[in-house]
Amino acid sequence: MIDWKKELKSWGIMAAIFGFLYFTGLLTPIMGGVQSLLLATGIKKPKVTLVNKEKEPFSYAGVFTDASGQIVRLEDYEGKAVFINLWATWCPPCRAEMPHIQSLFEKVSKEENLEFLMIALDKEFDKSLKYIDDKSFTFPVVHASHGLNSALQSQSIPTTLVISPRGEIVFYQEGMSNFDTKEFKDFLIAIARENIED
Repeated sequence: MIDWKKELKSWGIMAAIFGFLYFTGLLTPIMGGVQSLLLATGIKKPKVTLVNKEKEPFSYAGVFTDASGQIVRLEDYEGKAVFINLWATWCPPCRAEMPHIQSLFEKVSKEENLEFLMIALDKEFDKSLKYIDDKSFTFPVVHASHGLNSALQSQSIPTTLVISPRGEIVFYQEGMSNFDTKEFKDFLIAIARENIED
């Protein structure tokens, strides 16, 4: 027989804990941390194949704002391989994959024809920059203060794209992943070098 008093008390305690974490702002970093640990196990890896966006041309129309308030134009990335990630501080899966993206960035940052573009979708860019600074992430971050073009529109975040030097979307994924794998690193480097070696 169910003890309803005990059951309600248990649910009340869980609701109180959830409420406390939510209202203190701790829920997002805790969820992000737990999901990041899950990614570190290697369970969730990027699939280096495309289902619905293979060879789709990428639109270089659009501008962003960087950390110093300067305009960054997408057209400046034409002819290069570009790793693009759409994220926000309020998104636990985005936070979860950030350390893995940072680790990948450190491993490939010397690649001549490869660029990273982490596009923050927070309303206040200062919030994004504070998070990046607090975590000591060094990849380039820009703000979508001028909106997103159709090639960057997504149903959810995080969303990650890789654009080839020929201007084609060669990788597209909605949802978090651990991008810090040998397979994905080799894939990125091969894409970056395709223009150099051809």
